[in-house]
Amino acid sequence: MESQNGEHVASSNLLKAQSHVWNHIFNFINSMSLKCVVDLGIPDIIHNYGKPMSLSKLISSLPIHPSKRPFIYRLMRIMTHSGFFSQQNVTANELEIEYMLTDASILLLKDNPMSVTPFVQAMLDPVLSNPWHQLSTWFKSDDPTPFKTAHGMLVWDYAAHEPNFNNLFNDAMASDARLVTSVVIEKCKGVFNGLESLVDVGGGTGTMAKALAKSFPKMECIVFDLPHVVDGFQGSENLKYVGGDMFKEIPPADAILLKWILHDWNDEECVKILKKCKESLKQKGKEGKVIIIDMVLEIDHKGDITKSTETQLFFDMMMMVLVTGKERNEKEWSNLIYSAGFGGYKITPILGLRSMIEIYP
Repeated sequence: MESQNGEHVASSNLLKAQSHVWNHIFNFINSMSLKCVVDLGIPDIIHNYGKPMSLSKLISSLPIHPSKRPFIYRLMRIMTHSGFFSQQNVTANELEIEYMLTDASILLLKDNPMSVTPFVQAMLDPVLSNPWHQLSTWFKSDDPTPFKTAHGMLVWDYAAHEPNFNNLFNDAMASDARLVTSVVIEKCKGVFNGLESLVDVGGGTGTMAKALAKSFPKMECIVFDLPHVVDGFQGSENLKYVGGDMFKEIPPADAILLKWILHDWNDEECVKILKKCKESLKQKGKEGKVIIIDMVLEIDHKGDITKSTETQLFFDMMMMVLVTGKERNEKEWSNLIYSAGFGGYKITPILGLRSMIEIYP
């Protein structure tokens, strides 16, 4: 009898292990189903309907071939399971099921100021997803990133040569900046009070700097990025765009903002950037500070992986595949900060998966 129980436990564990492997094999299906929902505009269609929308009405509103109508239920079923929609009036007749948005799908609305749709479209674009197929090949080569293995050049060079990808990437970063900026201005006003000038290093198209310039009209804001990124953008009374290379020189200011910048670079490169920040602050002749917005990894060494930790680890892998960077824990941040010659820092974990790190000369 014991032998039979033992065999039953062994086979049960084997089946659980198989299910675990299958779930990881097919994780991409959630991502690609999400991209499809966004491409078809389903969240916007349900939102514009103004009330719970039946499957039959949703199907009739979609720009799809008539032969594909029976498949929408299956797409909506997995997206509902993944938390992007909720249901009511669940009956035996699939066409009568009514769908509503959730907090997650509200973030997918194209007109939502906090929309993450551009981020979805950029991260799941073949340009950024193809390098993952080269990960094992990269490990056997001396290429700096799997992106280089896949495309023959670094991601920054690719963006400089491909305007469509450059726009896609900048839109993704701008969409994230809008969401983060609203939280920063609401909860961290004290961080910016009293500053006469701020330079947003790697500030892209200026989404965050524009919001800060509006909220703090006495503060001069500079958007500093590569020339091809800032080319053609017009500033305003207390906002201007400057093209350049942060590894060579950063415009002087009372404060330097590095939002989602340092995780793109390896430790040596980060120390170089931070040293340039220190030079910039010194030129201004005041105490000043550097304001970093980035992740601070919190990994439970007991082996418990929370959902937020998993997301941080996803980002760490993405930094390895697309660029030369990484996500860092507090000890690693501390090493960078002190290696660059700064005297101290303060971490404020108020931005969900990310934190604000203020560092002082």
